[in-house]
Amino acid sequence: MFKKVAIVLGLALTMVVVAAGVMYLMGLRVVLDGGGSPTLRFPRSADDQADAIARHREAQRQAASGTTAPPAPGVPASPAPAADPPGATAAARPAESTHAPKSSPYWTDFRGPARDGHYRQQQIRTNWPASGLQPLWKQPVGGGYASFVTANGSAFTIEQRAAKEVAAAYDIATGRELWTHSWDAMFHEMMGGDGPRATPTWHDGRLYALGATGELRCLDASTGKLLWRTNVLEDAGASNLQWGMAAAPLVVDDNVIVVPGGQNGKSVIAYNRVTGRQEWSALNDTAAYASPMLVTLAGIRQILVFSASRLMGITPGRGDVLWEYAWTTQYGVNASQPLLLDDRRVFVSTGYGTGAAAIELTSAGDGRLSVKELWRTNRMKNQFTSSVLHEGFIYGLDEAILACLDAATGELKWKGGRYGYGQVALASGHLIVLSEGGELALVRATPENHQEIARFPAIEGKTWSHPALSEGFLLIRNISEMAAFDLRR
Repeated sequence: MFKKVAIVLGLALTMVVVAAGVMYLMGLRVVLDGGGSPTLRFPRSADDQADAIARHREAQRQAASGTTAPPAPGVPASPAPAADPPGATAAARPAESTHAPKSSPYWTDFRGPARDGHYRQQQIRTNWPASGLQPLWKQPVGGGYASFVTANGSAFTIEQRAAKEVAAAYDIATGRELWTHSWDAMFHEMMGGDGPRATPTWHDGRLYALGATGELRCLDASTGKLLWRTNVLEDAGASNLQWGMAAAPLVVDDNVIVVPGGQNGKSVIAYNRVTGRQEWSALNDTAAYASPMLVTLAGIRQILVFSASRLMGITPGRGDVLWEYAWTTQYGVNASQPLLLDDRRVFVSTGYGTGAAAIELTSAGDGRLSVKELWRTNRMKNQFTSSVLHEGFIYGLDEAILACLDAATGELKWKGGRYGYGQVALASGHLIVLSEGGELALVRATPENHQEIARFPAIEGKTWSHPALSEGFLLIRNISEMAAFDLRR
């Protein structure tokens, strides 16, 4: 009897293993969300996604040149202006947009000009229909978690296409690819996924793109031409982080600042933004995932750096430490952006059960600043999202649920609305929430309660990239799709 049961169980187990093997060969994979929960999906491979992008861009070029070749099945087409020479990539002529006005560059940094997620350029439309907004365009994009920056009617990002990291420029109004610049690099990480993480930075006609394996490239933003390159991990003698290089480069005066996290004074490195020459380096901290920020606190201009073990302010010219505040998180994951509450107070938050705190900086009389903790709470845990500030209240995702805190006391005002491990931006007194599942939601920024105005599916796939806004246009992307929406009034 027992022998027969064992045989039956053995056959059943064999069938399960064979079935699992077949499903794996068909492309079934375990995909983890931001909280580590697994789901079974059939994601495209990097090669398949690169092929889909190539077919779409070719159809885009053919449409621009007047031919009639349709896009590949299942790949949405985008409208396009006049044609470039066939096969043009890094030297394509920027298209003249008839929809997106070209004024002074605005959203040129990660999460906007102050890196605080607040869009202040103009008022946006806040009467979203319950059924959702219709995209101006939607199309495939390469893998990774970088966001967009914008300037002069163009949007820039960095993607994974097959075994290459690709910096790319797009026309905001049409989605048309203007140029690409690529190099051999593939960062693979089983839990988070493949591809580059760091959002590029635009400054004075140049694009600074940092890949997940440390490749830093300065490109002409109008053509994609390479101006200079280096590898920041090699320069710092540093090992890569578990989840790759993620901090967006920061331009300060004549330098571009990166945080490779090397020892022997190579944690922070400043390169000349024009020549690429290394100007200075400082500190021995292990890097984290948050991006450096140029701020003025307690009357002193400084660079805010969030390493794996502390938040600190350093001088822009040499990297000398002005103040520090110890902050450690499980796995060394300090990935959220610090948030300035005023000209002396800073809010910091991380996930993995750590929580949040507000600190105040005052002069210590010796050129340094002293730090006082004002409050601490576990009611706001920004894992790899970042909060925003509106009229004295902090809004952000506490793990996967939207929450509101009083910035003066840390008191929780409300918590509601499940959006997964997504991202939050602030515009016209409203929160634009891009959920982990690719939904867009508009939520009123009020301490009274959670007031969701609209919510609709926008793009498909795991969505961890921050939304970007410019000239009233909203740009979003994830690991497989990108889209634009017109929010102008």
